[in-house]
Amino acid sequence: MTEAVIIGVGLHPFGRFPGKPALDMGADAVRLALADAGVNWPQIQGGYIGSYEVANPDAIVGRLGLTGIPMRGVFNGCATAGTAVALAARAIETGEHDLTIAIGLDKHPRGAFAADPSVAGIPSWYGQTGLFLTTHFFGMKINRYMHEHGISHETLARVASKNFRNAAGNEKAWRRTPLSPEEVLASPVLNYPLRQFMYCGPNEGAAAIVMCRADQAHKYTSTPVRVRATSLRSRRLGAFEVQSPSFPVGEPVDSPSVDASRDAYERAGIGPEDVDVAQLQDTDAGSEIIHMAENGLCKDGEQERLIAEGATEIGGRLPVNTDGGLLGNGEPIGASGLRQIHEIVLQLRGTAGTRQIPGTPRVGYTHLYGAPGASAVTILST
Repeated sequence: MTEAVIIGVGLHPFGRFPGKPALDMGADAVRLALADAGVNWPQIQGGYIGSYEVANPDAIVGRLGLTGIPMRGVFNGCATAGTAVALAARAIETGEHDLTIAIGLDKHPRGAFAADPSVAGIPSWYGQTGLFLTTHFFGMKINRYMHEHGISHETLARVASKNFRNAAGNEKAWRRTPLSPEEVLASPVLNYPLRQFMYCGPNEGAAAIVMCRADQAHKYTSTPVRVRATSLRSRRLGAFEVQSPSFPVGEPVDSPSVDASRDAYERAGIGPEDVDVAQLQDTDAGSEIIHMAENGLCKDGEQERLIAEGATEIGGRLPVNTDGGLLGNGEPIGASGLRQIHEIVLQLRGTAGTRQIPGTPRVGYTHLYGAPGASAVTILST
């Protein structure tokens, strides 16, 4: 099977852009990715584009050029971008296309996401009791995890502080003001034990990546990044996930993040010990902590020591969310995972500027997780 490689990445800044449509942000990201790859839009043979807010994101071709290519819209919650990347890579691997693009864009209104629970297959009482709030779920989940594995409130604050500090060095991030752990802990509690500055926020932005056949990469770049594995998993019976209407009893069931992670490592022929830099879903500070273990990067409970030692800092043994993650960038759902890919590509190329991790990183890891219990993992390497 032909291998897919990334030859171009483009990122529109994340934040708030009054008066600028999501499709325009997406078109800007595409143009940046095309320029980075050294290709023109008419050369692209197929694309996959994801969005939550835009009903027909494939309409972006009207801003880029009506070349007649198949542009397939995808949506899979917070795993949307991971799905778009997987499909764009698969089209190359199977020989359907030689040059593809994955695009993500969104423009969320201010405030938390709101919807009728029925759209997620959940009865109305679930929303009437307040359980449809994702902030509530994440607060409950990390509270239980902290109790079971000895994670402190200070460690939550250190994660948030680290991500805001990393975002300060990212000109395309949304929240670029560094906050100390003490400032994070002083912010109001939203859903115990999580505080205001421990949550990400929905916002606006776009990203795109261009891929080609590995045997043709020399035409475009001297630094292709290999797509070693992509994996997507949904929740299993008994798992406690976003929008679960009940709490499981009995033996614990692995989350979809664990399943996707294990599958991706096996497909890539790479183990957690080989990962040089990771981008993990940090919907909140607690999620980053939990996802470190669920993705095999440490054991449950080891996060307390690792974070205190600075292991996840840019200069640490395993840098996590070097661009600020969701906490620093916000989450336009369709684009979020492609932002992760963008950062890993920069790190593997050695072009991340002040965020560049030491040495010569060779393996990068990205992870997405969201409602209703879906997780996507992508492993990249030089």
